[in-house]
Amino acid sequence: MSGGAAGGRGVLVAGMGNVLRRDDGFGVAVVAALEARPEGAGPGARLIEVGIGGIGLIQELMEGYEALVLVDAVDRGGEPGTLYVLEPEVPDIGALPAEERRIMAADMHELVPSRALVMAAALDVLPPRVRIVGCQPAETEELSTELSAVVTAAVPRAADAVLRLVAEMTEEAVRA
Repeated sequence: MSGGAAGGRGVLVAGMGNVLRRDDGFGVAVVAALEARPEGAGPGARLIEVGIGGIGLIQELMEGYEALVLVDAVDRGGEPGTLYVLEPEVPDIGALPAEERRIMAADMHELVPSRALVMAAALDVLPPRVRIVGCQPAETEELSTELSAVVTAAVPRAADAVLRLVAEMTEEAVRA
């Protein structure tokens, strides 16, 4: 991962997902829950919603951040509502096959998190510390703005997990 954002603005917390596809709106719901808390995501953290527009995430990362927490629905085959805290491996864009690089460059507006991270690394704006707080969705194909009951129940737990990560990442940045 790139260290291009070292010495930056703190921790960026970005909620990703399509709010029109039921549980795919999980990341956006967690950011909204954090915004409703008096402490937000904690001192030095910035909350944003990027929806399905990975390009918005990359543009925000260009401001320079010490760490990034992405919040999104992630299908890992678990029970719906299961939370995951992941440390993504971000490949070098030069190591990707030419066809995959071409496809990625062709539509940068709807970048899934993994593609957005690869592009951010290629542009040298990916912070040195990146985590994903994900939730196993129950339903993402149905058109609805409502999360399923199990994913709704996971939102406050995910917000707590984000607060813990922001505190840890802020402490790590101070020590670095």
